[in-house]
Amino acid sequence: MSLKRERDAIEDDEDNEDEVTVKFRRGRVVEDRRSRHCPYLDTINRSVLDFDFEKLCSISLSHINVYACLICGKYFQGRGQKSHAYTHSVQFSHHVFLNLHTLKFYCLPDNYEIIDSSLEDITYVLKPTFTKQHIEGLDKHGKLYRAYDGTTYLPGIVGLNNIKANDYANAVLQAFSNVPPLRNYFLEEENYRGIRRPPGDIMFLLVQRFGELMRKLWNPRNFKAHVSPHEMLQAVVLCSKKNFQITKQGDAVDFMTWFLNALHGALGGTKKKPSILTKVFQGSMRIFSKKLPHPDLPPEEKEALLVTEEYQEQMSESTFLFLTLDLPTAPLYKDEKEQLIIPQVPLFNILGKFNGSTEKEYKTYKENFLKKFQLTKLPPYLIFCIKRFTKNNFFVEKNPTIVNFPITNVDLREYLTEEAQVTEKNTTYDLIANVVHDGKPTEGSYRIHVLHHGTGKWYEMQDLQVTDILPQMITLSEAYIQIWKRQN
Repeated sequence: MSLKRERDAIEDDEDNEDEVTVKFRRGRVVEDRRSRHCPYLDTINRSVLDFDFEKLCSISLSHINVYACLICGKYFQGRGQKSHAYTHSVQFSHHVFLNLHTLKFYCLPDNYEIIDSSLEDITYVLKPTFTKQHIEGLDKHGKLYRAYDGTTYLPGIVGLNNIKANDYANAVLQAFSNVPPLRNYFLEEENYRGIRRPPGDIMFLLVQRFGELMRKLWNPRNFKAHVSPHEMLQAVVLCSKKNFQITKQGDAVDFMTWFLNALHGALGGTKKKPSILTKVFQGSMRIFSKKLPHPDLPPEEKEALLVTEEYQEQMSESTFLFLTLDLPTAPLYKDEKEQLIIPQVPLFNILGKFNGSTEKEYKTYKENFLKKFQLTKLPPYLIFCIKRFTKNNFFVEKNPTIVNFPITNVDLREYLTEEAQVTEKNTTYDLIANVVHDGKPTEGSYRIHVLHHGTGKWYEMQDLQVTDILPQMITLSEAYIQIWKRQN
């Protein structure tokens, strides 16, 4: 019986029934019509489904009203009789489609909605959700999960696809995805959904895409044990005005600096208003700065200038999201076997920059300054950037010095001012992420070591490759960015 005839039959009997019964029977007819059994569900091919890429119609390239064909994995626009999805369903006999925005399933060309609990795993892969209880348990166990393709994986320890030359960004995104308070904030969309942005502001796209990437990396029900950061990186290209590209190798520290500041601003943060990023990473320091006379001046003039107020030591307070550590100049000589010696330096030597007494000269275009630094507040998570590259007008040089550092129990109390040593109760840190640069300065590649909090094991990730690694091997690498966690 057609839907129209069923409705007519109901309306003929309505005079003899009360209002509640009429509403119930009407609803039941509509429900029966919507949720009728689809005979094509067994044609769905989950192994070809990939929701990591931009939601664009593969023919019109429109992002409006896009459906995924669940048989071949391609995206098509619309489902009306002249739409690309409708034409595809008739031409190739592919009948089951998913609306990528509403998350509703349809059978084409018959054009009815499918309601079936067996499809819930597909909507979860497209849009994973996390309860507070689930988030609280992420770091308490090291349970392995099996992806649809049969591979086992640890949520969070998941490879990121290198589309062409974006491993510099992958390493930074992997590092941030393993910082628990930052991860937990972005796993729950409610935390940032209500943030108001000015009309036409594109920077919030960065927040949305980063949240989506976090949820995919930590999804315990993935179809495959790796994720493509395609949409995240497209947002990076757009929001950075093409300063950072997918097709061109970039610098991980430059990217991290921009990303931290851009994300802070997009979340409504300012110098005075905090965001999750400043709560997690921001510390403060005292800077002592003294202006130097021009080196070409006669000695008498230099001495006269040094007495003036302009050349006296000035003190200022400043916040930071990361600390830059300078490496000693690498030696140019070779040993007896004509092999270049790879120099080594202890981490505490290069941390001496922040002891309040080590002076370093800084040159600007016009003036020279002597500066000293001392820390006044330590953040819950501390980022070190080890300055390996020096750039001049002609080329980029890389310093290959290996930094010797312990993996745990790095105490930074001696780098705090006397007042801060009283107020800061805990000053000991453990390493949780280590980004490494291998190879030549302008080419080279990036990999990352991360600590999985649930298992206490270390893993090395280089694009799609994920392997476990011994902690003592981490210290032999050319570390570039490190994230340290303050002990509770």
